[in-house]
Amino acid sequence: MKKRFLYLIAALIWGIPGVMITIKGIKAYTAMPSDELVWLLLITVGVLSGFILMFRRIVNRYCGLIDEQPEKTSIWYTFPLRGWILIICMSCLGIALKFMPFIPAEFTASFYSGLGPALIIAAILFMRRF
Repeated sequence: MKKRFLYLIAALIWGIPGVMITIKGIKAYTAMPSDELVWLLLITVGVLSGFILMFRRIVNRYCGLIDEQPEKTSIWYTFPLRGWILIICMSCLGIALKFMPFIPAEFTASFYSGLGPALIIAAILFMRRF
């Protein structure tokens, strides 16, 4: 496959979960009492900011690796082995959190509403390179 499609694959791998997580976070926010919203929004902004800083560095590193690939390459060169392991671990953690009844809705609302948009922004950064 042409290496430029690796950017598209990376965008999809980061963007699709980002949309799903954002939707879950917003749904959790709708169930929150209004007196907690200010604090939860502040936590969400903090989570979003932290993940954007972290993901921007990761996207730049992965784009650099894709740039180094020959024009025709394999899908497995979209991310380094460490990146694939990270994606698998994060997916498993997300699935596990879904089935843990003791996770408070406040955590879901603030954390997911920060993580999801950060993943979407990372996907947009990959798409810009496509």
